[in-house]
Amino acid sequence: MPPKQRKTFEATLELEAGNAAMVDLGKMLGPTGANTRQIKLEYDEATSAQRGEIAPVVITVYEDRSYSLRYKTPPTSFLIRKALGVTTGHAKPGHGSGGSLTQEQVRQIAERKMPDLNATSIEAAIKVVTGSARSMGVSVAD
Repeated sequence: MPPKQRKTFEATLELEAGNAAMVDLGKMLGPTGANTRQIKLEYDEATSAQRGEIAPVVITVYEDRSYSLRYKTPPTSFLIRKALGVTTGHAKPGHGSGGSLTQEQVRQIAERKMPDLNATSIEAAIKVVTGSARSMGVSVAD
């Protein structure tokens, strides 16, 4: 097994799935000397099934300008807005409702987010998603 490369740069980018913007990649990765075009092609191919969503990726660039990509689940707020069919939560959370989610919708979001959440059970993940919804001004039906 070859010796492990030292990483020189690591960043998490939230890009449009299947259609990463070269401008965003160029701004972040240009100074590293990594092949941004190759990174874009690899990202777009890997996330093409999720088109229309935001797909975060952790990009690590090593000393020899090689790179690795680690894909994450979409942000919780994005999944909540998608379930509601809206683009934003309420302008003043706590003063009005930005919509309402059912328990089933919250469970589906929690199951999808489970790999990236700091939760050991689905019940804990549901509490995290419920808290995110509440901070957006979205209520959860009992």
